[in-house]
Parts: sequence; C-alpha cells; structure tokens
Amino acid sequence: MAIKRGSKVDASFSTASMSDVVFLLLVFLLISTTLINPNALKLMLPKSNNQLNVKPYTTVSITKDLQYYVEDEYVPFPEVESRLRAILGDVENPVVSLHADKSVPIEEVVKVMNILKDNNFQMILATAPL
Repeated sequence: MAIKRGSKVDASFSTASMSDVVFLLLVFLLISTTLINPNALKLMLPKSNNQLNVKPYTTVSITKDLQYYVEDEYVPFPEVESRLRAILGDVENPVVSLHADKSVPIEEVVKVMNILKDNNFQMILATAPL
C-alpha cells in the first residue's frame, strides 16, 4: 500500500523580484553619488576651520592653470562678469561661491572678488576643512 502525497513541493526559486531590488539599488546609488560631489573640478582648496552654512546660488572656480569656470563651464576671464550677470540678473541678494586652487596667485582671486563687489554680489570663499 503506497502512500501518495496530495501536494508536491516545488524546489525552484524565482529571481524576478531579486533582480528588481538590485535594479532599484543601482538606480539609487547612481543618483546619490551624483549628489555627493557636485563640484566636478579638482581643486586643492586652502584649509580653514571656519565653515558657513550659506547655500551659494552659483560658483566661480579658478584652476591652477588660471582657467575660469562659472558653474563648471569654462569661461574666458573677460566674459566672467557678463556670464555672472546673465545667471544672477534677477536674483535678490545672490551669493557666489569662489573656489580657487591654493596655488593660484592672490591677484587672480582679487580680480574675481572685484567683479563680485562691483555687481553687489555676496561672496563666499570656499575652503577645505582642517
């Protein structure tokens, strides 16, 4: 007399839901890594222990090769002022973050600071924490 089972257990495993989870994790990591490092230029900033929590509206960067970037887009120095006016024209009390490599001569930094002052833009000098 053989005893027969009424239901058989299926030993297979469906990986469809696992692939969905992996895909969502991949999308999340791709999005979050772009938010972590918004500044694509590699600059060696001077060090300081004073850090502000003011959010700048735009950035001006000066590389060690004395190339100027406004919002990570290369701009020749004579066009920096017009580019900033175009970006910050209608903004009330705009704050500009100035990122200058620590090897840049102070004269170049002061030239950009004068442009910001002449246009009544507030400025933050970006530094690296100590």
